[in-house]
Amino acid sequence: MKPMRVRLPFADRAQAGALLAHALYGMRRGDPLVLALPRGGVAVAAPVSDMLDAPLDVLVTRKIGCPGQPELGVGAIAEGGEPVFHQDLLEKLGLEPEDVVPVVDRERLELARRVKVYRGERPAPELRGKDVIVVDDGMATGGTATAALRAVRVRQAGRGTSTLAVPVAAGDTVERMRKEADNVVVLAVPWGFRAVGQWYESFDQLTDDDVLDLLRERP
Repeated sequence: MKPMRVRLPFADRAQAGALLAHALYGMRRGDPLVLALPRGGVAVAAPVSDMLDAPLDVLVTRKIGCPGQPELGVGAIAEGGEPVFHQDLLEKLGLEPEDVVPVVDRERLELARRVKVYRGERPAPELRGKDVIVVDDGMATGGTATAALRAVRVRQAGRGTSTLAVPVAAGDTVERMRKEADNVVVLAVPWGFRAVGQWYESFDQLTDDDVLDLLRERP
């Protein structure tokens, strides 16, 4: 799908989600399931869930930081999936995936904790046979989106489709994502992309309570 004509910046995640919902309206005829990447993706996914009359759940992901430089992401992991690494970056840093195992183990524990916070004892939704729509508030490098989409593919076991839907993204990342998802829906691919937050007037960080409130309001 080609980017739509939208005015940037978005007012906030709710407005971006409402616009994204209109772009996805044709999927209402299928059997969609909306999976949001917390935390910010949940606020965008909520209007999508409402307009498509589709269930909303989370797909928890975690960034894998470089040993000794945790702010530098060298990969990501999603629940139900395996770690996905930025191989070029690992090579530049002189690292092998084995060197990052302790970090991956810590992030697996944190991922499990967050799943417990957001879902409690409720089981993860069944993805086989579903048209899964993975939603985030934007996409810079696409690391977490890649991990999420690959986890979805594993859980679908060849049955179902995947759509990646974001309000705004970097152009080169969008092209890479077309290899990971059956469909990619992006409202805007602006020049000069540095960070997702630059394309929102209000980009406050959501809390876990914010996420839980949005999930409780929807099936």
